[in-house]
This record gives sequence, C-alpha cells and structure tokens, in this order.
Amino acid sequence: MPRSSSRSARRKGGADQPQENRANLYDEVTARIVSELEAGRFPWVQPWGKSGGTGPGLPRNALTGRAYSGVNILILWGAVIEHAFPSQSWMTFRQAQEAGGCVRKGERGQTVVYADRFTPEAEKQRAAREGGDAKAVPFLKRFTVFNIAQCEGLRSGLASDPAPLPEREIVPLAEEVIAASGVEFRIGGDKAFYAPDPDFVAVPPQPAFFEQINYYRTCLHELTHATGHSKRLGRDLKNAFGSKDYAREELVAEMGSAFLCAALGIVPTVRHADYLGAWLAVLREDNRAIFRAASAASKAAEWLLVRHREAQDAQAERRVAA
Repeated sequence: MPRSSSRSARRKGGADQPQENRANLYDEVTARIVSELEAGRFPWVQPWGKSGGTGPGLPRNALTGRAYSGVNILILWGAVIEHAFPSQSWMTFRQAQEAGGCVRKGERGQTVVYADRFTPEAEKQRAAREGGDAKAVPFLKRFTVFNIAQCEGLRSGLASDPAPLPEREIVPLAEEVIAASGVEFRIGGDKAFYAPDPDFVAVPPQPAFFEQINYYRTCLHELTHATGHSKRLGRDLKNAFGSKDYAREELVAEMGSAFLCAALGIVPTVRHADYLGAWLAVLREDNRAIFRAASAASKAAEWLLVRHREAQDAQAERRVAA
C-alpha cells in the first residue's frame, strides 16, 4: 500500500520537524489510500490469510505494546502487505536502541502520523485578556517506524504477535463481543442493516452465508454502525442513501469491522466493495476524510472491545464470589 519513507536507518530520527506542511501530509496519506482503492485493493482488509504470513491483530508498538489507531492502522497494514513482513510489531529507531538492538543499515522506515491540539501562548493571553476560552490549534506531524523484521539484536520479551485463534474459538469470541455491546440483534430475513431509531441490528441467519465466518464480519460491520447511536458515540446516522455522508459512515463501518476482526482473530473472506465509487469521490474531495473515518472506526472498535473486557471481568468476579 503506502510506499516506504525515504528516511533510512542511517538517519536517527524520531519525529520530523514541526514545520511539516500539515496539508501536504493529509494529501500524501489520502493519495495513497485513493491509489489502493483505484487498484481494487482495500487497505483496511486484513493483510493475512490462511496460507501464512502474519497472524491476526492490529499493528502495535513492540516496545510499549500499545496498538496503533486510526489511519496508522491502514498505513502499517499496507506496509505489511507491500513488504511481506512477518510481524505486526513496529518501533522507532531510538526504541530499537532502547531494546538493545538496532535497525539494520539501509532499511527504510514507514511514515506514520500523530495528531493532537495545542494552545499557543498568544491565544492563552488573548483569552485571559478578553475572556472566553482559548482556542486550540490542531497539528499533525509525522514520524518513522520500522518493523521488528527490519531490526536485529533486540532483547527478548518484546510485545509479540498474538497466535491465531483456533477456528473453534472464533465464533464464541465474536458472540461474546456482540452480547456485551448491549445492542439488540434480530436474526432472520435476507438483509443486513442497522436501524437507528429502534436501535437494532438485523442480519440473515448464519447458514445463509456461503462461508459462515463472513456472518461475523457482517455482524461487526452493522455493530460498528450501532456505536454511532446518540447514547453511544453519537455519530450522525440519518444520512440519505447515496449521499456523501452516507458513504462516509459506510467507510467507518467497513474499517470498524476490519479492525474488530483483526483484534478478535477473525479471518473473513468477503470484501465489501459496494461503495467503492462513493468512497473514492469522498476521499478525492476531502483530504482529511480518511483520517476522520479511520479515527471514528478505531473509537467504535475500542468502545465495543472495552465493553467485552468489562463483561469478562464482571463474569470472573462472579465466579470468585460464588
């Protein structure tokens, strides 16, 4: 997917200079995603399969164990595909040194991005002088990471890739996440959809799917839509079919499902290409759309996974109490 950064292991950089042109960075990442879609490839589809390669999972920092989020998932999954890396674990040049090793000479890193907001001193002074809230300014910067397959001499015990779940465990785990969400599921009919006003998900019965594992990918797609309800994450779900806002929400649900499948170790085979033309139109028009969609998808996936963890903890406490 994305091309590697021109920064090689010879440069000991972490974050680039803050003077990076933020608009150009949005353009650069969006152009990569558009290029992939135009080629018929979906950057949020898991970069692995039953034939081998990396195991299911989200890309993570090998030193801290923290998973990357938002558009960085797409960027790093794309790099895994492009370079056939055997791992989803990444680190900066300096982190490789902290881990007792180094990045091999000549290796090229992958550019990822960091978004945040800060309040300039002048704005703080203006707010103190005139009253009201100081306005924060958004900023976006890039930094470079290397896959652990590009490193050598690293100490043992770093965050490792999760082992793929045995097939017999995949369905129960997905069912647990669905149940923990609290969203009503109605099984039956021949259509899959989320209804915002009555707040329920409808999906066809699992035997109706040619490959039954795709039932769970569909459930998680619709469940991602459900996280947008006003009592959950509060996205606008009342968009006219075929509109750009409708396409944006479908993009969130598609990536949310992919992120959840990765986190749960589910390897579906279906590809949702129905909205490809609409997605391309949205991304070509707005260079921040993929950032917003990936961020919303990450938040939706995390919302669901947190509730699953809470349900598991509560169940464990009940067992201890009994």
